[in-house]
Amino acid sequence: MPDAAFRTFLLSELKQRQTYNLLIGLCVPRPIALVTSMDRDGRLNAAPFSAYNYVGTDPAIVALGIGNRPDTGAPKDSIRNVRAGGEFVVNVVTEEIAEAMNICATDFPPDISELPAAGLTTVPSSAVKVPRIAEAAAALECREVTTLEIGRNHVLIGEVLAFQVREDLVDPAGPYIRADQLHAIGRMNGLGTYTKTRDMIQIPRIPYAEWVKREKPSA
Repeated sequence: MPDAAFRTFLLSELKQRQTYNLLIGLCVPRPIALVTSMDRDGRLNAAPFSAYNYVGTDPAIVALGIGNRPDTGAPKDSIRNVRAGGEFVVNVVTEEIAEAMNICATDFPPDISELPAAGLTTVPSSAVKVPRIAEAAAALECREVTTLEIGRNHVLIGEVLAFQVREDLVDPAGPYIRADQLHAIGRMNGLGTYTKTRDMIQIPRIPYAEWVKREKPSA
């Protein structure tokens, strides 16, 4: 809509919460990483983060943005655990565990574990000490490469050491993930709005030679 009116927001004039609201409403949909981590005493933590995606394939690299606690400004348990142990697991959030994921986002006191509260169980991972969530359809076992601290943000860079994927979701031809059967969900804003991934469209990439033919049809 070239004639549509636009509203400008200069970040120098916004409060932090306003910036947060606009950023997470525009960077959508966002995959959700339900991260399991472990402290030095072996206590497990599970927390969802939607500032997450893969950022490289050789090696396989994922990145997570983990902000400090808004009330105290202290680092969250997840980043403290990863900095201490160097490992974490990204459990893929699908429709089946969406409600449990949301429970894991509850601000429980330190003596209450998110996993049993959410009705989730764990199984051993293959490449890291941190266990993965048994109910998750897929998981990425990771080790910390580095963590950048920018303001009140921690940007965690992790290398994927192993994929765990439920057998029925794997197309061996690639192998590919059967996206139409994974039923992953994505976060849309900060108002509890999520999206399902059942309504998909196919837009194949166009080779340049084919594009030329489309733009300049033969006489």
